[in-house]
Amino acid sequence: MKHLFSASLITLALSATAQAADLTELEAKARAEGRINSVGMPDSWANWKDTWRDLGEQYGLQHQDTDMSSAQEIAKFAAEKENATADIGDVGAAFGPIALQQGVTQPYKPSTWDEIPAWAKDEDGHWVLGYTGTIAFIVNNELVTKAPASWADLRDGDYQVTVGDVGVAAQANSAVLAAAFALGGDESNLTPALELFADLAKQGRLSPVDTNIANLEKGEIEMAILWDFNALNYRDQIDRDRFTVVIPSDGSLISGYATIINKYAKHPNAAKLAREYILSDAGQINLARGYARPIRTSVTLPADVQAQLLPNDMYAKARPIADFEAWEQSTKRLPRQWQSEVLMHQQR
Repeated sequence: MKHLFSASLITLALSATAQAADLTELEAKARAEGRINSVGMPDSWANWKDTWRDLGEQYGLQHQDTDMSSAQEIAKFAAEKENATADIGDVGAAFGPIALQQGVTQPYKPSTWDEIPAWAKDEDGHWVLGYTGTIAFIVNNELVTKAPASWADLRDGDYQVTVGDVGVAAQANSAVLAAAFALGGDESNLTPALELFADLAKQGRLSPVDTNIANLEKGEIEMAILWDFNALNYRDQIDRDRFTVVIPSDGSLISGYATIINKYAKHPNAAKLAREYILSDAGQINLARGYARPIRTSVTLPADVQAQLLPNDMYAKARPIADFEAWEQSTKRLPRQWQSEVLMHQQR
């Protein structure tokens, strides 16, 4: 037994040495490339600016981003092929499998791979979530006397509910799925959620206002349904005391955003190093400073960063997408369903 134990330690030591050598080689190759071009990873989203700053200061990588939607990122990779102008992108979780299916990604497993939940990564490393978002409520305390704590509470309120552009925006679509999860539906059955929103429309309580920070600040939104990282960021930018942010207690959707490395990247090693850094302790803390919850729960956040986020127990009934294929099909039907089953009931 003693010899077996010693052999195991030797194997682990050799593995760690090999991994360190691989990372040293990767860093050298990335430095030689000297730059990284991203899409959908602007400075203002999830505090990407600190990660780009660190990659520049520590590894000499120059950086440029072009902001675009998940679908546009994948389309760009596919259209440009060998004439690639982008190396890495950040896409909604549902788009990771789509990018893989379209053959525009290349795999890379960072050294922290084993700490990432199975639901949050492709088994070969073609896509991997760096951070999570969970659908939350943000409530203007000056306009709403009793803040809703659950989806069920929404039916009995007297305030306007703002959900965004359902059928178009990923955040708004995710809000519908979160409601479905809480009310007994799933990725292939959005009926319970559509019935809830139809009820709100019949009451004249479904607001058409856009879910942006300006409208929140102006008081044009009484309550809105957003990703937690957006809700918390908006709250703190405007006035922390003016808003309440909660994860609905009867259920929600936990999802997130995944890095995809362009199969045709001109700077592939820089892209791999960026993913490595994003999933390191420092990279995860950078994201948390932007209100995005790290995918690696083992990371210890500084006290000031932890104080920005919601308590862990609020997330008890939040769950990830289990069937990406079914959800993809549902999102294709959702624009028509939203129009015919919800908006047709809207009281003017």
